[in-house]
Amino acid sequence: MKREHTATDKNKNFENELDASFWNERWRTEQTGWDVGYASPPVTHYIDQYENKNAALLIPGCGNAYEAEYIVKKGFTNITLVDISEVAVSKLKNKFKGLSQIKVICEDFFKHEGKYDLIIEQTFFCAQVLERRKEYVEKMHSILNNKGRLAGVLFGVVFEKPGPPFGGEEMEYRVLFEPYFHIHKMEACYNSIPPRAGAELFINLEKKG
Repeated sequence: MKREHTATDKNKNFENELDASFWNERWRTEQTGWDVGYASPPVTHYIDQYENKNAALLIPGCGNAYEAEYIVKKGFTNITLVDISEVAVSKLKNKFKGLSQIKVICEDFFKHEGKYDLIIEQTFFCAQVLERRKEYVEKMHSILNNKGRLAGVLFGVVFEKPGPPFGGEEMEYRVLFEPYFHIHKMEACYNSIPPRAGAELFINLEKKG
């Protein structure tokens, strides 16, 4: 009997391709549909109320890092950007040249070492194949300081086409994150950009001890 292909099966086709070469090619050919040209409103609104300007802050899979531009203008002093693409990182190093508040690293996030008070999630989780999502959660937990936060947006819809991006639903995310995080907020965004209205969930998660 012929077995129908599931979304997970389709995602497996990408598992060995979502490496530095894959993302470098996306940047070189300007296949960067995730890039909206400015910082995500749900993220900027969260940053507006985050008081500790000296917090160690990480943005993984940062791309053009519009959020970092906003964050540094808000007076934050310790921002780390990580991206696996050499092409993206080269642009970022030129973009933030001379800003001591921002450190840019070309690296596979899953091999990154550091400790952070706040990690910003913006189009990085959705770039991981489903098989790596538990690894993502465990890695986030391991590099956050005690009571550290993971905040930002996840796609709250299932996409018909194979990713990236890879979507999902709130209940499956809760099952994934609850063993490692206190879920202070996981709800539909009220301030998404128009093309993503109704498709995003805002998360504010605190590391469990």
